[in-house]
Amino acid sequence: MNMPKQPDSLILRVTGHFLLPLLIMFSLFLLLRGHNEPGGGFIGGLVASAAIALHLFFTDVQSARRLIWLDPRDLLGWGLSIAIASGVIAMFSGLPFLSALWTELTVPMFGMLKIGTPLMFDIGVYLVVIGTVLNILLSLAEAEEA
Repeated sequence: MNMPKQPDSLILRVTGHFLLPLLIMFSLFLLLRGHNEPGGGFIGGLVASAAIALHLFFTDVQSARRLIWLDPRDLLGWGLSIAIASGVIAMFSGLPFLSALWTELTVPMFGMLKIGTPLMFDIGVYLVVIGTVLNILLSLAEAEEA
């Protein structure tokens, strides 16, 4: 039975544990600001995937899989479903596919928020990118361990 690999570098292990939550928060920041300024689901998904890849470097594949809770293929499927649903919502309103629809919500601590189907589409892209990249990375890591 193969023992899980641990990196020889103490610096990688320690900084990896601190960088993981910071990179995930930064990826969510990129996701949420993407429809107004540079950023969005694609780059946010790449940053989140890079955070989990960093975690994979200082742990093993099973630990990385536990970190993401779901199979990467499930993330990919959910992301595609959300992205398609964001386009279909406009069709039910009599507009062309992927037309932007907006609504305003009042949230106690944040005030007035405008949310819409572009954010929903970005969330779908975010999940598709994470699912695709992690599917590739985890498959390669499992093949290396075998």
